[in-house]
Amino acid sequence: MPSVLGQLLHWISQERTKVIALILILALVAPQPAKAQLFIDWAAIVAAINAIGTAINNVIGSGLQAINSALGAVNNILNTIQNFFQNQIYPLQAINRARGVVGAVQGIYNTIRGLVNLNVASATLPNPRQLETVLLSRNAGNIAQVTNGFTTVYQAIPPPTDAPPAVRDLIDMTDATSQAAMKKSIAIDDAAERLMDASDQLASELGQAAPGTAPMIEAQAAAMLVKAHALTQSAMAELFRIRAIDMANTGASLKFNANHASDTRRDLTNMFKK
Repeated sequence: MPSVLGQLLHWISQERTKVIALILILALVAPQPAKAQLFIDWAAIVAAINAIGTAINNVIGSGLQAINSALGAVNNILNTIQNFFQNQIYPLQAINRARGVVGAVQGIYNTIRGLVNLNVASATLPNPRQLETVLLSRNAGNIAQVTNGFTTVYQAIPPPTDAPPAVRDLIDMTDATSQAAMKKSIAIDDAAERLMDASDQLASELGQAAPGTAPMIEAQAAAMLVKAHALTQSAMAELFRIRAIDMANTGASLKFNANHASDTRRDLTNMFKK
């Protein structure tokens, strides 16, 4: 709140014309006593000063009182608004309780992360162990190593002299789908790891966020949730592809059996004709 002297100077600056006119009027109507030595009329000077003081008290003083009353009313309104926000909108007790909940949820996240990162590797032989290490690496940078590891463990496609074209096509499609699923699983694990890191960071920020910034962090969390749903849909699509190729393989096996039965029946018929 500005000082009374500052308010007085500000008022005088705005009303300087009226103040000067008032001083001149008081100087003219004031009684003129006899002049003292050196021609200095000290009585007139004192009377003028007293008149100025009276004018200040009567005119400026009432204005300052009105200003103080207005400022007091404004302060009361501001205090009411502040109390409303502190006690109703953003009560400190509720904020501290929410931060405690965030800390508890963060502990649950840490437990889940520990479960996700459990070592489930089970291969014992060198080649399968090497492929399994790549598949469980949770690092998309290792996707390029899947093909060599897959060929080493599951063998390459047989040459044309060892299998008919239809069988080779079926083997190639099955191998391609299997490798795609393996590569996709590595990418999904990597993305899930990054989402877990982002979730930890958001939870930490929420525990320290001011009430005004919490909605911004909540919006980021909502966007991350949408990405997590998209990642889940991608994993579901990969499962559908694997199921589709499995069903296609079953259908191809039935077709091969039907063709084999037809060839056998034809051979038997030709044999009896001879």
